[in-house]
Amino acid sequence: MDANVKFVVDKRVLRTIENLEKNNMKGYFVENEKEAIKKIKDIIGEGDTLSVGGSMTLFETGIIDFLRKGKYNFLDRYKEGLSPEDIKEIYRKSFSADAYFTSSNAITEEGELYNVDGRGNRVAAMIYGPDKVIVVVGVNKIVRDLDEAIMRNRELAAPANVKRLNKNTPCSKVGYCMDCNSKDRICNEYVVIRKQADGDRIHVIIIDNDFGY
Repeated sequence: MDANVKFVVDKRVLRTIENLEKNNMKGYFVENEKEAIKKIKDIIGEGDTLSVGGSMTLFETGIIDFLRKGKYNFLDRYKEGLSPEDIKEIYRKSFSADAYFTSSNAITEEGELYNVDGRGNRVAAMIYGPDKVIVVVGVNKIVRDLDEAIMRNRELAAPANVKRLNKNTPCSKVGYCMDCNSKDRICNEYVVIRKQADGDRIHVIIIDNDFGY
């Protein structure tokens, strides 16, 4: 990255972390995936029960593999051979996990987390249940405010995810949200996390690279 562009990006990240802290959430800025995993090790402990929400970022950063290989009780929703009932049970058990890993559709510079779900299991766990929520994002997820967060989801995250999931929605054809009534619609639950009551619950790790949608 050009040094001048990096200066601008770093300032955005620092503003975001400062406002996350004001909103009673922890924020960290790390250089790469290895540093992110090192930070994760500081937050969780061996033997902890861990779960994850649907996330390309967790795969791209190697965090899914790290959780599978570590000394943890990992509720692996991606394990081969799981039935729909098995997955539903993992979703339910996730609410009592020691830590829940996810990414975010967008994070505003004002320190807010913006997420849109199809079934709501991910945003539900972010709101309540797990003792800790560890949100891993690339710098590409940072936006100025909620208006930009909404546009980011409509014009990038949602259509990219429906293509990934092979959903038959209008946005999979045109590449942007059309606020459809399709049975395959994945944008159903819209959640903004603005503040937290427990200052040690949500930990946001921002990696100095682009990840996910």
